[in-house]
Amino acid sequence: MGNKTLAKNAVKTAFGTALSRILGYIRDMLVANLFGIGMSADAFYAALKIPSLFRRLFGEGSFSAAFIPVLSEYLNTKEKTETQKFLNAIFTVLLLILAAISILGICFAPALAKLTAWGFANNPEKMQLTIELTRLLFPLILFICLAAFLLAVLNTLHSFFIPALAPGAISFSEVFYMLIFAPAIIQGNQLKGLAVSIVAGGALYFFIQYPKLKSLGWHLKFKIDLKHPGIKKIAFLMIPSMIGLSADQINAFVDNVCASFLGDGPAGVLYYSNRLMQMPLAVFGLAFATASLPAMSKAYIQKDITALKNSLNYSIRFTVFILLPAAAGLMVIGLPIVKLLFEHGKFNYSGSLMTYNALFYYSLGLPAYGAAKIFANVFYSFQDTKMPVKIAISAMILHVILCFLLMRPMGVGGFALATAASSYFNLFLLAAYLRKRIGKLGLKKILLSSSKSLFASVITGITAWNVCRISENLFISVPISIISGLAAFAAVSYILKSEELNSFMQFLSRKQK
Repeated sequence: MGNKTLAKNAVKTAFGTALSRILGYIRDMLVANLFGIGMSADAFYAALKIPSLFRRLFGEGSFSAAFIPVLSEYLNTKEKTETQKFLNAIFTVLLLILAAISILGICFAPALAKLTAWGFANNPEKMQLTIELTRLLFPLILFICLAAFLLAVLNTLHSFFIPALAPGAISFSEVFYMLIFAPAIIQGNQLKGLAVSIVAGGALYFFIQYPKLKSLGWHLKFKIDLKHPGIKKIAFLMIPSMIGLSADQINAFVDNVCASFLGDGPAGVLYYSNRLMQMPLAVFGLAFATASLPAMSKAYIQKDITALKNSLNYSIRFTVFILLPAAAGLMVIGLPIVKLLFEHGKFNYSGSLMTYNALFYYSLGLPAYGAAKIFANVFYSFQDTKMPVKIAISAMILHVILCFLLMRPMGVGGFALATAASSYFNLFLLAAYLRKRIGKLGLKKILLSSSKSLFASVITGITAWNVCRISENLFISVPISIISGLAAFAAVSYILKSEELNSFMQFLSRKQK
């Protein structure tokens, strides 16, 4: 797969993700308006952490990292009937495991809620609400992980737009509920209704993607074949990946537990700030990560290391090119953005300040989050899940130490700074070990490109900051400052003869023809 095809697939992913994320922000605005950042929001987001963990384990996280390279191998070396049997076997095993987890989760919701938010123990009402929401949200695991399985299959088949758009079904379900049903429900039950709407959205997420799979000539059938060699291979690859992912989840667990001791508000603040930071990361950074894994897996199977390195270098340069100005913009005009999106209803100015504090430090790590994902994908394309695990554990230890050191003096900002610092540490180790394994990665070209983007991003930040001050009306000043910042970035990148800008403009011109 050439760089042009890789860019095309990444843009499809970015466009679908952007539409999904816009729905997500509308959802977040409505949730913030209804519940603010107090006890209800804390209980809701604490309960949502548990399905998120299993989504990372059996969905877009360790499962996809192990599954996509193996599926690529089957598609390139096996007959279609063998590949279809492989898909059916994996689907059936996943369905059985996830159904069992959902049932057990409902039964043991009290213990799980107390484990993830034991700081709520001093507030029985808050803890009880967390338990009830955890029980309602657990069936989400079944639907959302099966949907992520479909997403991985479609990406490997080089279908990117529908899988990127489909997660928006969850946000759509929540928005529909809050606009149509929530106003007629007793206030104490509104949050429980929201949890039910999320589960319904998870089911919709799965069924939206299935017609696309069938149109590509594939289907899914319930067929138990526990001895299928593909199951054993994926399980073998998943085990170290799950350990590595557990490092990420331990980071989130430490943040959640520590936040639960800081009173009402921090859990919601961390969620909203992380969501804002995730917008450019998901739309652009993870778009290249999503498109690059199938491409690099195919290159490795074909023993074309040169093509693999080209895909890696191209993806890294474009990711940094996009995420550096995004980080600069969020850091300098993050507070007006937070106020514009969330400061309504029960979400007050104090909540905006706390959210911006965390957003500022999260944004520092934006380039590292995106680049590290792509570097890790190279190891996954080799079907090597052990090295990223070792590195993730090292980064986790650093994160935990920094959390405890920074929690008291910096509050929620300390958790975000710990996340950013440990992400750069993770990125450095991934690049260093990968270079030892496959030789030169073209780091000089990456550093030259990044230095140009960094300079242009500084100008972006200065421009956005000054333009944002022209009006107190946030509906005017925020959009204009974002557009001005982007224009400044493009102008400086053009003057610096940025190769990434030229490639991006060439791609747009081809799309218009």
